[in-house]
Amino acid sequence: MKFAWIMAEGNVWDKKKQFITTALESGIDHIVDFTDVDNIRKLGNLKLISDIEGSDVVLVGRNSEGDGTLIIPDDLRESKDLAAVNRLKRRDKKVAAYVEILSKKHEELAALLGKDADYLILLGRDWKVIPLENIIAGLQGEKVKIIAAVADYDEAKLALETMEHGTDGVLLCPHEISQIKKVAELMEKIQSENYELKAATISKVEPVGIGDRVCVDTCSMMQLGEGMLVGSYSQGLFLVHSESMESEYVASRPFRVNAGPVHAYVMTPGNKTKYLSELETGDEVLTVDKEGNSKVAIVGRVKIEKRPLMLVEGEYEGVVLRTLLQNAETIRLVSEDGKPISVADLKVGDKIMIYLDPNARHFGMAIEESIIEK
Repeated sequence: MKFAWIMAEGNVWDKKKQFITTALESGIDHIVDFTDVDNIRKLGNLKLISDIEGSDVVLVGRNSEGDGTLIIPDDLRESKDLAAVNRLKRRDKKVAAYVEILSKKHEELAALLGKDADYLILLGRDWKVIPLENIIAGLQGEKVKIIAAVADYDEAKLALETMEHGTDGVLLCPHEISQIKKVAELMEKIQSENYELKAATISKVEPVGIGDRVCVDTCSMMQLGEGMLVGSYSQGLFLVHSESMESEYVASRPFRVNAGPVHAYVMTPGNKTKYLSELETGDEVLTVDKEGNSKVAIVGRVKIEKRPLMLVEGEYEGVVLRTLLQNAETIRLVSEDGKPISVADLKVGDKIMIYLDPNARHFGMAIEESIIEK
């Protein structure tokens, strides 16, 4: 997944602190810094990228060949930065190689360092897309994460969308706090996965008895038409609506999805699934709206209780899906028009939204494999 780091070098501490605090509040928790490391550590639980001992990621290239301080040798195999990267890797350190693209030689050095470093940070003082394209193309298939240093939203968007793949991340060096929030919003949008929802026809609704059902309470507020993808079969999941509606029986709980029994699957980031029974505080799940747009939500609490269950069966173009839900008026699916519909009102012939996955799953990961579920 795409990611963002931040560097607020050159600012006095009070201003730098404001920039970093805003970044942390916006979900950016990797900080590049060289002068205020001890103070930064006090600001929260974060990852520090620096050239000092004890950093979470050790940076190589500053005051060296990477920024033009030292001359790059004609034989790149004799590069001091390359030697430093390899030395740190032998000590099992996470390493970020830093290269300012000042010349063709620096571009070649970057391509070489990218074969050994964990991260490759690229800075273009007269930034052009072509060198970035060359480096991305040259390092395809390597494990390195390519990061472009950018000053604002526009540069971040360009870097992340260069070629078909773009860079893996950006290092934001902002001049204004507003740019931090804009880039954080960009990252959230890019990281969002879209699930193409289909309207399945209800073919069966019937009570089946008592079982252990799972309520998933998240650290996010869900809106009307938003819930989680849940189901008994990995090949297809139902959009189960959040408890964001008022009811004569209970107050709205827009952070909650009454998801189903312990065996059911729930969609998680990266197009993966987990069993509902596996979820615990701190895990990530996806919330999905009626258009199929998703957001990552943190699980705050999971409640498992014995409740009466209802079997719901739906069909779409010959594919039959089933799931079990608590038999209660407050439990809802999402209808074809995007509105919540209670399982108590559900009847044969109704249209509800589902997600069909063309792949089977192995330990929750989508794979191309034939599988029968019933």
